[in-house]
Amino acid sequence: MDNMLLLLQNNWTDALALGWFLLCFRGYMYYSELKSHTTPCLVSMLHLYRTEWMQRMLAREVRIADTAAIANLERSVAFFASTTILVLAGLMTVMSSTERAINLVEDLPFAVVATKQEWELKLLLLVVLFIYAFFKFTWSLRQYGFVSVMIGGAPLPTENPSAAQQKAHAKRIARMASMAALNFNLGLRTYYFSISVLGWFINPWIFMLLTSIVVVVLYRREFTSSTLKTLMMSSGDDG
Repeated sequence: MDNMLLLLQNNWTDALALGWFLLCFRGYMYYSELKSHTTPCLVSMLHLYRTEWMQRMLAREVRIADTAAIANLERSVAFFASTTILVLAGLMTVMSSTERAINLVEDLPFAVVATKQEWELKLLLLVVLFIYAFFKFTWSLRQYGFVSVMIGGAPLPTENPSAAQQKAHAKRIARMASMAALNFNLGLRTYYFSISVLGWFINPWIFMLLTSIVVVVLYRREFTSSTLKTLMMSSGDDG
């Protein structure tokens, strides 16, 4: 760790690039969470749709379609979780052949010659990011499992639950589904930011540029995209 800190002190551009990345990574996570409470976005709109879904689910006696939909979401999360393990295995392989990787990158345009320690620091950042993504994906997977259990335990229409009970059940299940979706979204965001780290192997300025581009792309998709506008349409408006 001391060697890593000394390395960053001697390379101010790398230190600046890493600081900018961490600021954008954590800053966007914090900003998007706060903004979702006051501004329509994919997270807030999909939570409304999940609440409507669970309200309709409670009115059905046969809920095979609902459990099948949850299982489909679980498969998507499981795919990314297993892919993350493969990526981590690949990173471990690259760390064992650092010098060969350095020689390959040195021939690229705008590439800055890096030492073995600098490469190990950059690879370590990628490893940490994908470990974080793996934990988010697996937690999302478990939460979707909880949603299936909650659907199985929801009262049937023949039991004549009160309106308050139905509303409470729908709210709880929708909240759990939204929590699972949020963790999946955090894992996907980490994938986006991990792509920007690849620019660090070429040049710290490219790294900062790609990090900024990732923030812009995430913001546009979550807060200003055509997908969001479609979700915000009323059910009776097909225009």
